[in-house]
Amino acid sequence: MIELAIGIILAGCAIGAGLALIAGIGPGIGEGNAVARACEAIGRQPESKGAVTSTMIMGCAIAETTGLYGLVIGILLIFVAPNLFINAFKTALESMGKL
Repeated sequence: MIELAIGIILAGCAIGAGLALIAGIGPGIGEGNAVARACEAIGRQPESKGAVTSTMIMGCAIAETTGLYGLVIGILLIFVAPNLFINAFKTALESMGKL
């Protein structure tokens, strides 16, 4: 029983990490669209290159934070959370007298 519960905990952490890393798709698409639109704007009005470029870089940096948050959550779910959940499970079993 304990081995099954630990396996479920590990599987849940792995699935959660995989889902968290899907968050990297959004910033990639968004930044690609932003750069494409910035190139179009600079092509139409070359004199606005400085303003368009600085705004685009700021927007890309803000969009990238979503992917970084997903990466941090994924790393935590892979390396930190399993030990915390397993220790909490074992502590709960000990307090109930089943371990």
